[in-house]
Amino acid sequence: MTILICEDEEIMLTALAFRMRRQGFDVITAEDGREAMERIEEHQPDIIVTDIMMPHLSGIQLLEKMRGEMNSEVPIIIISALEREETILETFRKGANDFIAKPFKPNELIVRIKKIIQEKNLS
Repeated sequence: MTILICEDEEIMLTALAFRMRRQGFDVITAEDGREAMERIEEHQPDIIVTDIMMPHLSGIQLLEKMRGEMNSEVPIIIISALEREETILETFRKGANDFIAKPFKPNELIVRIKKIIQEKNLS
């Protein structure tokens, strides 16, 4: 099971990647939206976890590309410090599978990833 984590805050990216690897996931990382698109094309991850606020291509733009141009159904979890209801609703309208507001505990993300794996029979 390969997870792509897209996060421009290096400490958060490193911490999430470490926790995911300890759970047995293969992890690839990207520090901006453009790098995320390259990783998606190279590795075809099973799940994508992306921040909204990223350089070059936002998490919402990444979501739009995945669901629109690429017609991809890869599960996408949005993480963001933006907790405005309109932002959350927009991500779901555009095809996000889940939304987690920062700050959050890594175990919460792990539980949500495992739930998506079960729902989608991705194992």
